[in-house]
Amino acid sequence: VQLQASGGGLVQAGGSLRLSCAVSGRAFSSARSSAILAWFRQAPGKRREFVAGIRWSGTSTFYGDFVKGRFAVSRDDATNTVYLQMNSLEPEDTAVYYCATDDYPPSAYYVQADYGYWGQGTLVTVSS
Repeated sequence: VQLQASGGGLVQAGGSLRLSCAVSGRAFSSARSSAILAWFRQAPGKRREFVAGIRWSGTSTFYGDFVKGRFAVSRDDATNTVYLQMNSLEPEDTAVYYCATDDYPPSAYYVQADYGYWGQGTLVTVSS
């Protein structure tokens, strides 16, 4: 499985961005439905943290506490792509954003060690 993240860039506070993660090597329909496609982020000098996730089956979504309704994760079966729509961006959202997944569901959606496949990351910079 290969993951290719894109869509990062520079945006002013209050603006929006949509990140994309193209998944190749496995179709959504063939994956274990309970596995998760997730977004994590790592800000300078900070630990990588969970942002959002969606099950391969599309039945459930998960969000980090800091999201507070600002972000939405979705997926497109036709293009094998996962999206992260980010609205009301704040300077604190500045980070490298990574998409990740695995062949099996994680012990908990936020446990990074349970994700075996990672994309290369895309940089989001939010100016004040």
